[in-house]
Amino acid sequence: MAAAGLRVSVVSADKDVWSGEASMVVAKTVEGEIGILPGHEPMLAILASGNVRVTTADGSKITANAEGGFLSVENNNVSVVASAAEIVE
Repeated sequence: MAAAGLRVSVVSADKDVWSGEASMVVAKTVEGEIGILPGHEPMLAILASGNVRVTTADGSKITANAEGGFLSVENNNVSVVASAAEIVE
């Protein structure tokens, strides 16, 4: 049986960048690119500078440029905390 969707929060040091429901998150870590789907095991990773790509629950795509920070996953909650981040068009 499929797990529920992801609850995603992308924040920078000074603001909330984006939050909402998603079906997938792809981010660049210091160990390489990682994809997060519902049901992913808990993890903590150090972000490398690059894009965080979110596929929302309705299928649209959101891309944020993130500089440093970390990504955590637990119980379908994905938190991206970056020293600087902004949505790119």
